[in-house]
Amino acid sequence: MPARRRLRVGVVFGGRSGEHEVSLMSAMSVLSNLDRERYEVVPIGITKEGRWVVTGNPMRALTDGLPAGGPLRPVALLGDPAVEENLIDLPAVRGSAAPVPSPLPRLDVVFPVLHGPYGEDGTIQGLLELAGVPYVGAGVLASAAGMDKAVMKDLFVRNGLPVLDYVVVKRKDWREDPGSVVERIFSTLRLPVFVKPCNLGSSVGITKVRNRSGLAPAIDEAARYDRKLIVENGLENAREIECSVLGNDEPEASVLGEIIPSREFYDYSAKYIDGTSGLIIPADLEPGASDRIRDLARRAFLALDCAGMARVDFLVSRDASEVYVNELNTIPGFTKISMYPKLWEASGLPYSKLLDRLIELALERHEDIAQNLTSYEPRE
Repeated sequence: MPARRRLRVGVVFGGRSGEHEVSLMSAMSVLSNLDRERYEVVPIGITKEGRWVVTGNPMRALTDGLPAGGPLRPVALLGDPAVEENLIDLPAVRGSAAPVPSPLPRLDVVFPVLHGPYGEDGTIQGLLELAGVPYVGAGVLASAAGMDKAVMKDLFVRNGLPVLDYVVVKRKDWREDPGSVVERIFSTLRLPVFVKPCNLGSSVGITKVRNRSGLAPAIDEAARYDRKLIVENGLENAREIECSVLGNDEPEASVLGEIIPSREFYDYSAKYIDGTSGLIIPADLEPGASDRIRDLARRAFLALDCAGMARVDFLVSRDASEVYVNELNTIPGFTKISMYPKLWEASGLPYSKLLDRLIELALERHEDIAQNLTSYEPRE
């Protein structure tokens, strides 16, 4: 009996985002834990300029900025599901005035390990939909909604999920009339507040504001990263509880975890640099509170029409009498210290098996979408 062909899995990382470096850290863990007996792994790096490359060692190429293992080979993914080879090596013939593109073996499934804009926001998901390639994680709509904190909060409110009060600010309005923006914020919210870019994660550009004088610098900082900002009420002395969700139409929720930040809140340094933040798994909560939060996590997943995976973050009062959905991440961190895989491991699903399940869910969702008609066929 012939050996079963390994699935050809493209792992895409890097990208045009302020979370480029975080993506590399996540991808290193994914690449080292995919089962090579089941998968032929194709690492695909995207530079900060948006150049797709395949090299002998694309991870090192992006990390060091060097053409590791030979010259950088730009590639393109064709948005045409009918072609047999959907990944094209562009400069296959060098030294020619008109290089002849060379096809590479077709990708069976793509695992995007991209955080932030141009990767987690529905853009690459749209390209993969056009190409007809199954991919891990949420579709275009859920990815876009999950990336935009303002749209996400609106959908949560629409679906009856508890959120803290918030105000959305456009960078243009802030620069043209900062006084009106400040007045609008303080007429709606109370200190302390958090100021965040709407379309970024990993706590990049986020500031906790405790007094009026700190608001303007915080908005300026967030406006460096996005044209749209969100200002949210804080919850004093809040517990930061997280839940991992896995599945498609019938998602499952993991055990809960609690973050004990090494700083005043769980900022970029606390997450990725100083490494001293604590994780408590499972979180010390009464069964009733735990069940409620896990149910809210599933509801948040379904409210955005997510698929595959998501991590839902909560702000919870010390006595758990108040629970607020803070945000949902459609491509959560996959580093060795990331909560998403740790929570599933604590729930009985090891890292490598989690990757297997995510790939299975990607293929399942792709098969479901393939049932859609593309021509109108009136019923008899």
